[in-house]
Amino acid sequence: MEFLDLAKKRYSVRNYMDKKVDEELLMKILEAGRVAPTAKNYQPQKLLVVQSREGLEKLGKCARIYDAPLAIVVCADHEKTWVRPLDNKDFGDVDASIITDHMMLQATELGLGSVWVCYFKSDVLREEFELPKNLEPINILLLGYAAGDAKDPDRHGVERKSLEETVFYENFKQE
Repeated sequence: MEFLDLAKKRYSVRNYMDKKVDEELLMKILEAGRVAPTAKNYQPQKLLVVQSREGLEKLGKCARIYDAPLAIVVCADHEKTWVRPLDNKDFGDVDASIITDHMMLQATELGLGSVWVCYFKSDVLREEFELPKNLEPINILLLGYAAGDAKDPDRHGVERKSLEETVFYENFKQE
């Protein structure tokens, strides 16, 4: 499958089958995250895989998880992130986003659905999973087999802004 076809195939799944994700598929998804680029190659990610009933119940206290059978809490280790010296911008959230995107696209290629969750109670998550102070939970990636019909890959022509609205050349002046 061509990359653009894969990217268009991916959609946010909010309804999952009651079916466990095979360990082999999980390992491919985690490997896709492992090889993702990070700022200065510092690799500050820490990934918490949650798939037990008890773990998913704890995660459900933090966020809506749509009955997904598998979740990966993507964290940035702020003791290992690259910080741009010119303005002290910490790239942990950027690195975590790249890693999450790689894992989402790998899941799509493997026939799994996913949704990227950023709306969660970080304090509850931190307490429930005993996160150390240096780890910041950036997002939760829910994964599993989608229940229901997939979204139309051609929906992007209507649901996404055009290139003319988002791409500028040389400067941002409006002609």
